[in-house]
Amino acid sequence: MVEFAGEQVVMIKRGGEDLEVTDYELVRICLSGKRDTFSELVTRYKRLVYATIYNFMGNSPDVSDLFQEVFLKVYKSLASYNPHYQFSTWVVKIAANVCLDRLRQTRTEQVPIDEIEEVADNRLNPEDHYLAGERLERIRQAVQELPEDYRVPVILFHQQGLSYEALVEITGQPVTIIKNRLYRARLMLKDKLNPDNEKEKPSC
Repeated sequence: MVEFAGEQVVMIKRGGEDLEVTDYELVRICLSGKRDTFSELVTRYKRLVYATIYNFMGNSPDVSDLFQEVFLKVYKSLASYNPHYQFSTWVVKIAANVCLDRLRQTRTEQVPIDEIEEVADNRLNPEDHYLAGERLERIRQAVQELPEDYRVPVILFHQQGLSYEALVEITGQPVTIIKNRLYRARLMLKDKLNPDNEKEKPSC
C-alpha cells in the first residue's frame, strides 16, 4: 500500500498487472454493487476511527458500539462522499459527529488527550518525568471542562493532527473562527493548568 495525492492506494492484481486503487475508486466499486470492497476501507481507517472515538469518549464502554455505528454511517453515506475532500477527513467528520451526539445524549464529557501544544510554558525536562502522569491527568480534566465549541477543535487539531482546512470541513466554521477558538482554548487551558502564573495582587 502506498500514499498518493492524500489518499491511501492499494495495489491489486488484474490480468497479471498491478493496478492502483484509491479510496475514491474503492467507494465507486462498492457503490457499483461489490460491497465486499468496503472491508478494505474499514481496514485502512479502523485505527483512525478508533483513535477519534477514544479521544472523545475515553475508556467508555460505548467505544465498541460507536466504532460499529461510525462505519455503518460511513457505508450508508458512501453515495454522498465528495472526492474533493480526503476520505480520511470525511470519515473523521462522521466519527466526531457520532461521538458528539452520544455525549449530548448521555451528558458526559470524557475527552482524554495526551498532549496539547503550548499548554504549559515549558517542556518537561528529564527531572520532571515522574510528574508526567499527574500532568496528563490534569490536561485531561482541563479539556473535559472546556465548552464543546472549544473542546472539539482542540481534540481534532492537537490530538488528531488535522489541518485547518480539515477542521473547516468538519465543523462548518470559517478558519478565522477555528483559529480564534483554538487560541482562546489555549488561554483557558493555561489558566487551568498554570494557576500559579497569575500575578499576585499587591497587599494593602
